[in-house]
Amino acid sequence: QVQLVESGGGLVQAGGSLRLSCAASGRTFSSYSMGWFRQAPGKEREFVAAISWRGGTTYSADIMKGRFTITRVNAKNTVYLQMNSLKPDDTAVYYCAAATGRTNLDNVSKYEYWGQGTQVTVSS
Repeated sequence: QVQLVESGGGLVQAGGSLRLSCAASGRTFSSYSMGWFRQAPGKEREFVAAISWRGGTTYSADIMKGRFTITRVNAKNTVYLQMNSLKPDDTAVYYCAAATGRTNLDNVSKYEYWGQGTQVTVSS
């Protein structure tokens, strides 16, 4: 089992930036692929970005590519999501997740463990 705790959310004006953090504990952190998802009220949980076990390969949703960047520091058992040029449509609860698999990491069903989420609100 692995436990995940997100932090770094808050209120930001449109065009601003935030960096979210996800701290992991439990089994060896480097054994997991990591992902970020978000969920706005009344909408399905949406893929944001994912990163491989070693951090050499990253994936981003097309609509967020160029604005959001995922990184991991295995020595700190932490994965980050840097969010730039934020828009009101980015407002959502953001979740980090861990997966033992290596494929289809944009699919919510691939992830075994989830954090509690952190709220991001972007004002106009």
